[in-house]
Amino acid sequence: MLFEVRMDVRIPVDLDPAVRQATIAREKAYSQELQRAGEWKHIWRIVGKYSNISIFDVESTDRLHEILWGLPLFEYMDVDVTPLAQHPSAI
Repeated sequence: MLFEVRMDVRIPVDLDPAVRQATIAREKAYSQELQRAGEWKHIWRIVGKYSNISIFDVESTDRLHEILWGLPLFEYMDVDVTPLAQHPSAI
């Protein structure tokens, strides 16, 4: 199942800098692990924002939910999920 996911990150300005740095490092490692596994197919930065648009290819909505809730930055994110279907004009 394919999903387009927009993630807007809003880390509190008063978060301890060491906690911020460690959380961002864990986020990067987690996302790269999922990319290598093939579940996180694409990730694009939205210019001028601490946001991204990503494409996930997962076995179920439950699996996507598990992935998103496992993101170290999840508690600081606004997440919007859009299920995707094959377009009949695609070649």
